[in-house]
Amino acid sequence: MKKYLIHLFKETSQKLDYLETVDLIFTVPAQKIHGDYATNIAMLLTKVLKRNPKEIASEIISNLVFDNTIIEKIEIAGPGFINFYFNYTYVTSVIKDVFKNLENYGKSQKYAGRKAQVEFVSANPTGPLTVGHGRNAVIGDTVANMLEWIGYEVDREYYFNNVGRQMRVLGDSVRLRYKELLGDKIEYPEDYYQGDYIKEIAQSLIEKYSDNLREEEPDGIFKSAAEENIFSDINKTLTRLNIQFSNYYNEHKLYDEGRIEGLLNKFKSKNLSYEKDGAVWLKLSSIVNEQDKVIVKSTGEPTYRLPDIAYHITKFERNYDLMIDLFGSDHSATYPDVLAGLSALGYDSNKVKVLIHQFVTIMQKGEIVKMSTRKANYITLDQLIDEVGSDVVRYFFNMRSIGSHFNFDIEIAKKQSDENPVFYMQYAHARIASILRMAVEQNLNPSLENLNLLITEEEQNLLKKLFEFPDEVLYCAENYEPHKIANYLEDLASLFHKFYTVCRIIGSEKKLAEARMALIIAVKAVIKNGLTILGVSAPEKM
Repeated sequence: MKKYLIHLFKETSQKLDYLETVDLIFTVPAQKIHGDYATNIAMLLTKVLKRNPKEIASEIISNLVFDNTIIEKIEIAGPGFINFYFNYTYVTSVIKDVFKNLENYGKSQKYAGRKAQVEFVSANPTGPLTVGHGRNAVIGDTVANMLEWIGYEVDREYYFNNVGRQMRVLGDSVRLRYKELLGDKIEYPEDYYQGDYIKEIAQSLIEKYSDNLREEEPDGIFKSAAEENIFSDINKTLTRLNIQFSNYYNEHKLYDEGRIEGLLNKFKSKNLSYEKDGAVWLKLSSIVNEQDKVIVKSTGEPTYRLPDIAYHITKFERNYDLMIDLFGSDHSATYPDVLAGLSALGYDSNKVKVLIHQFVTIMQKGEIVKMSTRKANYITLDQLIDEVGSDVVRYFFNMRSIGSHFNFDIEIAKKQSDENPVFYMQYAHARIASILRMAVEQNLNPSLENLNLLITEEEQNLLKKLFEFPDEVLYCAENYEPHKIANYLEDLASLFHKFYTVCRIIGSEKKLAEARMALIIAVKAVIKNGLTILGVSAPEKM
């Protein structure tokens, strides 16, 4: 429906050229009495034309040449809103569109031929993934799904570092636990890795090498065994959420290929860096009017800015049209320096979109579960999946705006009732499947011949919601807002459940029953498509 309105206004703009001076926005009114779609364009044009908005709205309407088999009427409301009411028969045509496309309904080729990269998770291999990593993983994969639905070719990338102090501490943590398990009396530092997974890795080394590693340095077998075991577990966890990466990029590669040294030389040659107090500073004050920042410490160790800029240069070299970085909120103050460094070197930093997600709080029995990574009393992502299932984990992490803090309530997540939005959604899909099975047993078959019979409020509301799906997918993908897909699906499921209580299929007149079968098949397809974008299954039985 929105597509038709956009086409209509585009044609009219040839007569009223002032229509192109403001952004054309159509919204679905909160109250049905105000139509199916509305636009505030007349009020926006008031500032441009210096005229009364109702007068402008009237002029626009009188110049709209519309098909009255599609639009039943157009009205002016309030201070100058233009409200559109669509013809019942046209509204039912959405079923034919869904039937024609089914699992592809909602897809767009708007960005076909363009390449995107989504970098997410990117946890260093020092321990199992936590619930915080889980939100990052699910949102990152869902954003990648949405981009694929609007035509992008998408690479999912995992960036990690297996060198530096934290990895040395990891290796030494395993070494000390190894000696402890052999009976040696050791002093285990409080800031070392405390989790049981360290003991498990140490035990596996005893089983393989017995006590022959007593004199081994932490950076050797101990570190490599820890990295291998932890990365293997990380990948197993992500696989449980149906997340697979196209590429893994190790920060150490930037050093091996001379990219860090080359970048330093480039900054120096462009007079974008200087030395002070034994450190190397980036001249952010001359780039973005920010305070200059250290890129190499006086110890000779680079800060995060240098390898991050070098890493992003590799993304530009790989010719991505769009690069998404997904970070937790603890990165919100740091990434602007990286973007500024890229811009100073002539790269189009507008191609890099940084998404910041807020933290997760686990709630159990109404209480916040207190967690500390250092003390290893956190909930792992695996434990959360074990507790509530992968579908619930994916849906819950997707159903709130990434910019809002999220309380993950385990008690609600485990319920099989309307309180649990995942159950509510999947139950709608399974209920439709059940109705269709029973209808077939009654020798009923879906038909597109008598869709004009679908005139009740419940039927029309469902149909109009189906029309919104392609626009919803495009909007959510372009704005990186997976939670709005979840919101849409919950609205659709709610409309279906209302339809189910009022409109019978089995027991209705045959032509009406078969038209209603076609309607719920379309609803079922759209629910499945939406859940597929979110990475959630759509069961046929529950």
